[in-house]
Amino acid sequence: MALDPDADLVAQAVRELAQRTRFPVAFGGLFEDGGVTVSSIVGTRTHSIEGLRVRPQLGLGGRAMLELRPRMTSDYGASQQFTHDYDGYILGEGLRTLLAIPIVVDGRARGVLYAGAWRDTLVGGVTTAPAMTVANQMAAELRIRDEVDRRVRALPAAASTFTPADREELRESFAELRSISADVDDAQLRERLARLENRLLALASDDATAAAPITAPIPTVRLSPREKDVLACAALGSTNAEVAARLGLREGTVKAYLGTAMSKLDASTRHAAVARARRAGILP
Repeated sequence: MALDPDADLVAQAVRELAQRTRFPVAFGGLFEDGGVTVSSIVGTRTHSIEGLRVRPQLGLGGRAMLELRPRMTSDYGASQQFTHDYDGYILGEGLRTLLAIPIVVDGRARGVLYAGAWRDTLVGGVTTAPAMTVANQMAAELRIRDEVDRRVRALPAAASTFTPADREELRESFAELRSISADVDDAQLRERLARLENRLLALASDDATAAAPITAPIPTVRLSPREKDVLACAALGSTNAEVAARLGLREGTVKAYLGTAMSKLDASTRHAAVARARRAGILP
């Protein structure tokens, strides 16, 4: 049975947090219905942390969410810097050192990740930097997913009701997603973005099936990710200079990618290349 997308996202982040830091224990969850329910735990010796639900302001994690910055302690039981509402969970596991990192998206806490140890551990920049990297990557994925989901929800429920303005919104969403994907190095995040990209293409395909006359399909064409990025931007009417600025490329590089895409699509102009890419299901 497949994991819930949110639970899957947290589980990946918690595993990576444990791998990247010196802490033997890691756990975390996303904010929902007024609090964060810990949905993923690795490295614990007991079951004490299971069922932990953290509310803003309460405990180390609640304070981290409230202040939108990491909070840490190397003597959890004796610290007076936060409330001790969740001592039964934390001390029940025997944790002494605890680091809480909020997942911040657009100025709002969307969750919290924890890393902990059963003994005093020196917590400094070398330790917190990789933890912050994991938190920032998770926040970036949530931000991207929120935006794409927002755009998809705004599209008509039935493809046959698409208007020219709807199709333009769909194409802009696709081009924006491609430009975001071009800046992502994380393989797992790129895979998730690819799934969202396919959702947009599926909508376009449904619309084309409902509205367009049947034509002979063109042979299968495989464009590289960068060729697809450039062509998606060109489909919006962007000049080579505008595509270069959007994708962080040199104008000559954009021209080269566009040329190879046109060659693969057997098109003599960029407009013909876009049209053939849409027929092939490469662009919406």
